[in-house]
Amino acid sequence: MAKRVAVIDIGSNSVRMVIYEKTSRFAFHILHEAKSRVRISENAYQNSGNLQEIPMQRAFDALRDFLSIISSFKARKTLCIATSALRDAPNKKDFINRVRNSLGLNIKVIDGQREAYLGAVACINLLPRQRNALSIDIGGGSTEFSLIDEQKINSNISVDLGTVRLKELFFDKGDIDGAKIYIDSQLKQLDATNISTVIGIGGTFRAISNAILTKSGYPIDKLHAYEPNYDEFQTLLKKIINSDEDELKNLGIKSSRFDVIKPGALILLRVLEKFKIEKLVTSGAGVREGIFLTDLLRSSNDRFPANYNSSVRYILDAHVDNLSYANQLCKVSKMLFDLMHKELKIEEKYRHELAIAAKLCMSGNNIHYYSHNKNSYNLIKDALEFGFTHEQIILIATLTRYAKRKLPSQSHIQKFKNLLPDSEQLEELSYLLSLAVALLSHYPRNIDFTLSFEELKLKVESKNSLYLAKESVNKLETLTNKSIEISFYTL
Repeated sequence: MAKRVAVIDIGSNSVRMVIYEKTSRFAFHILHEAKSRVRISENAYQNSGNLQEIPMQRAFDALRDFLSIISSFKARKTLCIATSALRDAPNKKDFINRVRNSLGLNIKVIDGQREAYLGAVACINLLPRQRNALSIDIGGGSTEFSLIDEQKINSNISVDLGTVRLKELFFDKGDIDGAKIYIDSQLKQLDATNISTVIGIGGTFRAISNAILTKSGYPIDKLHAYEPNYDEFQTLLKKIINSDEDELKNLGIKSSRFDVIKPGALILLRVLEKFKIEKLVTSGAGVREGIFLTDLLRSSNDRFPANYNSSVRYILDAHVDNLSYANQLCKVSKMLFDLMHKELKIEEKYRHELAIAAKLCMSGNNIHYYSHNKNSYNLIKDALEFGFTHEQIILIATLTRYAKRKLPSQSHIQKFKNLLPDSEQLEELSYLLSLAVALLSHYPRNIDFTLSFEELKLKVESKNSLYLAKESVNKLETLTNKSIEISFYTL
């Protein structure tokens, strides 16, 4: 596969382009993205689905500029798909041929089930695993659903529900009751039970989640994997449907979505009322990521290998120069956790986050050595994007921020109190990572000590003096509620 790959998604409402760069076999990051709200399906649903000349010209112009961007980044492969607007258009060949002949770009029109599958592939690979989940991707012309359980995609369904379609057929005529009847008739195709989680992929879901995130004073600006409160979400949907433009603005909806947010909100509301939902999850990844991933993972059944995380691997590839040390730090951190967590009463589930923090805690070194803890913290908070909950991301970032001498500050704990473990467990996890860093102060070629722990006493044995390790351990800030005695023995 090419190192740089561009993906273009031609939807009913917007045309989007993303350029991905691989850093190793399955690791990648985004180099650039662009979006144009060309509304290619404008007035199409009032004209038997036929694309109109002015919207087609807007889309053509956007694609031409996208190709210029792709060329400037020297991407060696471009994948371009089109969804509902072209899928439904009797005159789609006119547009496809014009783009191919004038721009040299081949557009692949995919069916609804394939579109749903691509969104689901993004969810199972790039979100924390979900049980009994329904993904929903509301587009301009259609809405796609997939049933997801852990890493299994059980079914894919596409229905003729879309924000632009409903706007032109019902909302522009003030026929909200007609829209409800039409939505419910389409949702009869959705035969699913035991759904407890809804994963929102499309722009409508993200816009509503973003409004809640912003208004609530949420401590991090990250939509991917954000879990909005169900009651707040449902209440906001009802308010949106009955709001004018000034009220939509006050609700936190961007003006670019004023004309399509109401149809999207109504679709979501009717879906939520159909199931007994316990949790909502926002996905920042969707069809574009699904296109890229099915190309990247085509030899592995469209799934990452077990226990593989692309974001962790990307940070290691791009920002960690001494992988041997990172692996040693991870190993020693897990050794300390396994020896001490029961006596310290740390929940076993945090072993994973401690190990990831250990691997990544030196990632800020190549940005600026003297502020590497702060740099590691910011990098992880932003770039540890895929496969983790927000709680996990903030815990891992926090552990790296304080991985040296001091324990997490009270101001930091207070800022993220709803995302972090209780302060005592957080202190203990932070201490374990700082202790691992201290024990490896001499950067050995191989781990040259053994550890044992009993009754809050840690015994470190080695054939070497471990002079720097002893010095570093003595500088560690001690735990608030426990006193751990550390003794060194030279064999």
